[in-house]
Amino acid sequence: MPDQNAGASRLFGGVFNRGGAGTGDAAWLQALLDVEAALARAVERAGRAPSGSGEAVTKAAAARDFSPAEAAEVARSAELTGNPVPGLARVLTRRVPASAAPAVHQGATSQDIMDTAAMLLARQAADAVLADVSAAADAAARLAAAHRGTLMIGRTLLQQAVPVTFGLVAAGWLAGLDEARAGLEAVRATRLAVQFGGAAGTLASLGADGPRVVSLLAEELGLAAPVLPWHTQRLRVIDVAAAMARVTAALGKIARDVTLLAQTEVGEVSEGAGGFGGTGSPANRGGGALTGGSSPRGDSAPRRGGSSAMPNKSNPVAAIAILGCARQVPGLLATLVACAEQEHQRAAGAWHAEWQPFSDVLRLAGSAAAWGVDLLAGLRVDSSRMAANLGASGGLPLAEQVTGLLAGALGRPRAHDLVAGAAARAVSSGLPLRDVLLTALESAGADVAGITADQVEAALNPAGYLGASGAFIDAALRAHARDALG
Repeated sequence: MPDQNAGASRLFGGVFNRGGAGTGDAAWLQALLDVEAALARAVERAGRAPSGSGEAVTKAAAARDFSPAEAAEVARSAELTGNPVPGLARVLTRRVPASAAPAVHQGATSQDIMDTAAMLLARQAADAVLADVSAAADAAARLAAAHRGTLMIGRTLLQQAVPVTFGLVAAGWLAGLDEARAGLEAVRATRLAVQFGGAAGTLASLGADGPRVVSLLAEELGLAAPVLPWHTQRLRVIDVAAAMARVTAALGKIARDVTLLAQTEVGEVSEGAGGFGGTGSPANRGGGALTGGSSPRGDSAPRRGGSSAMPNKSNPVAAIAILGCARQVPGLLATLVACAEQEHQRAAGAWHAEWQPFSDVLRLAGSAAAWGVDLLAGLRVDSSRMAANLGASGGLPLAEQVTGLLAGALGRPRAHDLVAGAAARAVSSGLPLRDVLLTALESAGADVAGITADQVEAALNPAGYLGASGAFIDAALRAHARDALG
């Protein structure tokens, strides 16, 4: 059988299929077989199948042992029945001894097997994503601690605002990752449940044994036993996808910040050489040539961040890849929400429409999380460039603090107008705000008596206008440490 993500594009796999969330054909086939095997063990335990049936079905339910012809038969059956489970059940029945055949698919409908397999894939994906998000958050925590005093300009509406520290920026990233991780952990712990309701959610074919088989199946798979079958109640699917979307949103915010801070004209951060981190990301995964710039003859190694046309380029590949993943997820989540309107006891099309977007959400979140480890673990911070960009505006970002200084003497409206006028003259003349302000204060005369040049200088010191930045960084780091301890 192909690898766990077969079915995802190999050409684009290095970007969009980088994590440990297996959702391709082989992963789905094995998950379906795992459910069938667990069901066989459950019905045997319930006394509805001969002794040894569960072990026999489990032994036969290994996707790696399926021949190409058997795999093809399962795939072809989907064309005839609308999903691959009927064909899978037939193939699996042939693979077990006749005595064990009654245990195969007993009491189940196709949706039971498909939905429960989807929950298994979601659990596997959640484990991979949580591991990578935790590693990315640890890297963000290190950045926050190391750069708690690294001054830089804050930016609002893409314009310079007031000073911040890069440690505060990284602490914001950290808080977002920790919140997204907590949400996914909660979904993994409480919302992954078996689906087992039979033809119309009554388990009529199992008689009085139905509820016991549900409990045993849940126990075999390590999933929750729901209150009742959820064939056309799709909130579990939405909850999984929404938790994954929150992960990609948190990562996307970080990646967007990095692309902006890494612009040539800004140059405050840059990506490292790239360690290809993440749970499912060995160094050669995904074909490095897709992200590098080798010569047309192929006689030089691909270079991380290179361009096929511009040898000078060093693009923020990890950030770009995260954004490429994150941009796709909201539309997929919207599709899954739209699919939740399902009729009666079995949907005609809406359930079927879930399979691919659900798989894609898991895969893209896994890829974004793996890229996130790479991005944050290798991020390079140029503190001197941050200081230069902060100083380039000649003190203008401290206008708010100077207004506060003058407000006691002039009143806030007049102080605001005086500083606004001084700022405008500083911009038009190219002079530092300090010089223009001191001239303006001389003109104001007695109205600003007692305000000294030293006070103005102090008000224009960015290190003195960081507010609660340090406290916020400490709070984020403490919360992260508590989360890490569990």
